[in-house]
Amino acid sequence: MLIAAALMALSSCYKDEPDRSQSIYDDADIPERGEFDMWLMKNFTFPYNIEFNWLYNDKLSNNSYNVIPAGIDNSKAIAILIKHVWLDAYVEDAGADFIRKNTFRVFQLIGSPQYNSQGSIVLGTAEGGVQVTLFRINELDTENIYVNQDDPYRNHYDLPLDLNYWYFHTMHHEFCHILTQKKNYTTDFQAISAGKYHAADWVNVKDVDAAKEGFVTGYASGEYNEDFAEVYSTYVTSSDTAWQAILANGVDGDDTSGRDAIVAKLNIVRTYLSDSWGIDLESLREVVLRRSAEAASLDLKTLK
Repeated sequence: MLIAAALMALSSCYKDEPDRSQSIYDDADIPERGEFDMWLMKNFTFPYNIEFNWLYNDKLSNNSYNVIPAGIDNSKAIAILIKHVWLDAYVEDAGADFIRKNTFRVFQLIGSPQYNSQGSIVLGTAEGGVQVTLFRINELDTENIYVNQDDPYRNHYDLPLDLNYWYFHTMHHEFCHILTQKKNYTTDFQAISAGKYHAADWVNVKDVDAAKEGFVTGYASGEYNEDFAEVYSTYVTSSDTAWQAILANGVDGDDTSGRDAIVAKLNIVRTYLSDSWGIDLESLREVVLRRSAEAASLDLKTLK
């Protein structure tokens, strides 16, 4: 009986040996990846642990809004632009480790605009410093790339679409939130415009009027965290011509309080970047402006 039991056990073990020629995973669960998907993995996922979603994902989108997916051709173009103008700018100036440790982990592209309850268009959203969502991808004219670095008061709805306003500025703004969430800035910044923020009606503050109150944009007048991110993102994406125009608009006759407030805020932003992150704001700005100017000459159709 013992011998028979041993033989049965050996036979059972032998039959339970897995067939290594077949996977235990269902092939249907493995997504098919095309050339663009592989390019995204090579340029975003593998080096920086970034998941770049160009296909619509309802779990990563706000289902309260009616939006449409982004087209593949424009998604390719914006991915190439983001890499060259935004991602590689930080890599060049601050190093790959810096961006690898601090960047967004998920990008989600949406083809159409998204309107908030106040009637304004959402430029982009950032969920807890993890995901950034970019809109209006289908409106990008890949044959007419335009980056406005010199006129801060150009109508943002004029065509061609201004990539600096709708994308690059947004990326820097949302990235700034990540940095300040990880390392806070001095409360002295809050005191500069204390009592002047338009918490409920910032949407009614025009950019051209904001500087007189000490804000670089109307959106900056909403609250101090947005104010800080707007000073940062506006400065790094604006030429000296544009920045001086904003400062000039902060002067009302003999009243220079608006201009003085903006200058004071920029000094705090500059010190924060240097002391907290070891980043020279002027050096970063130079790299960002150069790469932004190169956008019009990029090949947005060929994945390299």
